[in-house]
Amino acid sequence: MPSLRKNANCTRHSLSPEYLKRTKITVSTYPHTEFLTSANRGDQFLPDEGQEVAFAGRSNAGKSSALNTITGRKGLARTSKTPGRTQLVNFFALDHERRLVDLPGYGYAKVPEAIRRHWRTLMESYFVGRRSLTGLVLVMDCRHPLTDFDKQMLEWTTSNGCMVHILLTKADKLSRGAAAATLLKVRKEVGESATVQLFSATKKTGLEEARTALEAFFEPPDATPESQ
Repeated sequence: MPSLRKNANCTRHSLSPEYLKRTKITVSTYPHTEFLTSANRGDQFLPDEGQEVAFAGRSNAGKSSALNTITGRKGLARTSKTPGRTQLVNFFALDHERRLVDLPGYGYAKVPEAIRRHWRTLMESYFVGRRSLTGLVLVMDCRHPLTDFDKQMLEWTTSNGCMVHILLTKADKLSRGAAAATLLKVRKEVGESATVQLFSATKKTGLEEARTALEAFFEPPDATPESQ
């Protein structure tokens, strides 16, 4: 993971557990979500307008499965049992103003160095100066959370003031007690730098919470949630 330069355009409002609880959002599937384009270079990115939420994560953390489950569109993002297959920046439209961006997975040792260098360049091209970026969903395997790559991504993103929501995926692979302990540990370690939840694409665990967080990313920075 590179040491990326700062994006002065990425600003946050308070995406906290309290904010999400107070925010009244009608969340459903996203039936009109569609693939727009893939980019292999920065000059192939879509015009920097509207709003975007990016999905990032270590290879094989379940990022594509999470995208498919949250949108309710099976097969929207390409899944693979071979880590490191996502090599492009993929853009998806929720509607005419809002987009999701699937970023290349990182941290897979068997990927050739030339490809890893290309990924670093591509990631930096996306993050630096992307005015439409409103937040990041950081996907981690709950059995192996907060790898060095995850911590580097979290540190860079939060230092830029971007909202971050962490999905601890594959929660169904742990017992309920072990999953709860992992959630508590990760929340304690990241503090107020990100919100954290358990998630399972297979069991749909945490689906409503993930969709609520996604909708909150698209709220205006000065939006004030309604009181319950």
